[in-house]
Amino acid sequence: MTSLALAALVVVVVAIRVLRRRSRSGRGSSSATPRRAAATHSSVTLVAAREIRERTKTRMFKLGTVVILVVVGAAIVVPTLNRHPSRPERVAVVGASLAGTSSALAIAGSSAGVAVVTRTVPSLGRAEALLRLGDVDVVDVDGREVLVAHASDASGTSSTARFVAAAAAELGVVRAMDVAGLSAAQVAILARSRPVTVTSLSGKSTPARSVDPEALIGDILIFTMLSQYNTWTLMGVMEEKSSRVIEVLLSALRPLQLLGGKVAGIAAVALAQATLVVAFALALSYGVGSSIVHGTSWLALLDTLMWLVVGYGFYSWVYAAAGSMAERQDQVQSLVLPLSLPMIFGYVTALVGASSGSVSWLLRLLAYLPPTAPFAMPVLVGMHAASGWAVAVSVLISLASTVVVARGAAGIYRRAILRTGRRVRWREVMTR
Repeated sequence: MTSLALAALVVVVVAIRVLRRRSRSGRGSSSATPRRAAATHSSVTLVAAREIRERTKTRMFKLGTVVILVVVGAAIVVPTLNRHPSRPERVAVVGASLAGTSSALAIAGSSAGVAVVTRTVPSLGRAEALLRLGDVDVVDVDGREVLVAHASDASGTSSTARFVAAAAAELGVVRAMDVAGLSAAQVAILARSRPVTVTSLSGKSTPARSVDPEALIGDILIFTMLSQYNTWTLMGVMEEKSSRVIEVLLSALRPLQLLGGKVAGIAAVALAQATLVVAFALALSYGVGSSIVHGTSWLALLDTLMWLVVGYGFYSWVYAAAGSMAERQDQVQSLVLPLSLPMIFGYVTALVGASSGSVSWLLRLLAYLPPTAPFAMPVLVGMHAASGWAVAVSVLISLASTVVVARGAAGIYRRAILRTGRRVRWREVMTR
């Protein structure tokens, strides 16, 4: 987490230096430049505000937000409904205890993930009565039999069922050692046995890495929201072009101002909705005591929001330029799949790496490519396989690539937005 904070600091310092350099160059220019910059900023702000109003007042946005909150709430609350507080397994021991019985019960409890509390009972009848009353969970009859109150206690998936299965196996081993005539010292030695070391001739094996749950949840959130908001951008540009509203807007604004305002407006809506979902999930999780996002650090949440913004900043320009080349709904559908292929590839590769626990060279490569970095880098961070400097370099590469893509997309948008009557071909907009 310290490395991530260092990466964020590096990105902030670079951004401040870029802003200072621009401000210095602006002071050396003519007095008309500040007025022009102020007018451009005002125009972009107006377009962004219009886009925010148009998006947030639609029924689809309101219904979609409610559906997302309901799904997130159900995913957090439902697992807690059947949750029972963990307690130790109570075992009544009847008869002469064989050597190693206590160790066998402790090993069984460790295998089942529960603590074990034993008590000695003088007779089998008394032990059965305690079992029926619920005062004990399991009865060990002289190391040769295990009693439970119900058949489901031995065949289910509860902690008691897991303990019963493990205890039956361990007690069977102890009884076999007793029948073999082993001494108490020999039984104790066997009880303390451990697996031998496995060594590979090709070198030390790389252990599988576990991914932090918040990184995996953040990756799913990033993919879902990027798919939704980029489609908004594409559809919004296409609808304005097909309704000829774009002609009215371009009479007062330059194409780059209109495109920048639209991208900024949808980005603000996206960030607000993502923040609302994350805040709701955290509040509900802590309220019901859920472990799904329990223990998630604020730095991990900020990392998810950062990659959401970086990913949208890269893809939004591409989708906006593609939307300016379409006029009908069927044309939009044919554009969505090719544009989303890099996102799908990066997302699937990241999930495969997280599930396998191995960091492949492909996953590391995708973490530095702008189209796939929003999915691959959070997983590497969640697997503790990426340093803060690696995150900073990936973010800077994505930001630099976004500037290049934005310039190219603005040119395509300017040459394609007023061409109506048919779908615009790539060859027509790529030539100046």
